[in-house]
Amino acid sequence: MSVIKTNFTVTEFVFLGLSSQPKVQLILFIIFLFFYLLTVAGNIIIITIIQIEPHLQTPMYFFLTNLSFLDICYTSTNVPQMLSNMVGKEKTISFSRCAAQMYFSLSFGMIECVLLGVMAYDRYVAICHPLHYTIIMNQNTCVQLAAISWSSSFLSSMIINVLTLSLPYCGPNVLNHFFCEVPSVLRLACTDTSFTEMVVFIFSIIIVFIPFLLIVVSYAQILLSVLRMRSASGRHKALSTCASHLTVVALFYGTAIFMYMRPQSKSSRAGGKIIAVFYTVVTPMLNPLIYSLRNQDVKGALRRAMAKQKP
Repeated sequence: MSVIKTNFTVTEFVFLGLSSQPKVQLILFIIFLFFYLLTVAGNIIIITIIQIEPHLQTPMYFFLTNLSFLDICYTSTNVPQMLSNMVGKEKTISFSRCAAQMYFSLSFGMIECVLLGVMAYDRYVAICHPLHYTIIMNQNTCVQLAAISWSSSFLSSMIINVLTLSLPYCGPNVLNHFFCEVPSVLRLACTDTSFTEMVVFIFSIIIVFIPFLLIVVSYAQILLSVLRMRSASGRHKALSTCASHLTVVALFYGTAIFMYMRPQSKSSRAGGKIIAVFYTVVTPMLNPLIYSLRNQDVKGALRRAMAKQKP
């Protein structure tokens, strides 16, 4: 770490945030506080329902538990800092805290990409190979896939962050963002960042695009399998189990690919902040709503849980 620290002359960063107008900041504070509380409460409810309902102890809901826990971690990495900046006079963050926020935010984002790919594979096995589903997606396999999702993402994020923090930061310290994110921090480096940007792009292909291809291939096979089904109810059931996952994939991947898989020189900074709001705030909030409203098993479990609470 001593080698890295010799390059640091900037000791803190200043956030520009989403707006500089006090009235707008107050409105945004109320909105994002509501979003954050809804995210945490919604995902805790999903996790609790899955844990107390015996018939939800399946691979699909094991991965959904991981996703819900991940969304709590992901949004908690960024939103509290953003809320503090909206109402506080000091809109700064120390270099070390910025580095930590950048590491964990990138790690959790990568985990979500890989986890969504794993969930697509789970749906592929369940629909295309139903007789072998319990054998292929056994408990050990599920735990191993989840562990790979978390560990590979933490390692990849560490490599990217070490490269980013190895650059000299000796000039402006104003971040045109609401949290520390690799693309926005790289813009403040006092040297050429093309190599680091290339590494980020390569890891984006590995962590973002390859799971996305797995999702596309899995759902192409699922669609072919569904079209061969003779029963209309069977087709509807198969598609309904995939609808929630596909909605989440579209929301998260659409914004993440746009943010990380394009040249930095072509990125609009204002547009980048809006995009970041979607995959760091909006998507984690919508995930529990999507899985509870579009999933019959979860809705049934929620109704039973609420019925038990009635006197």
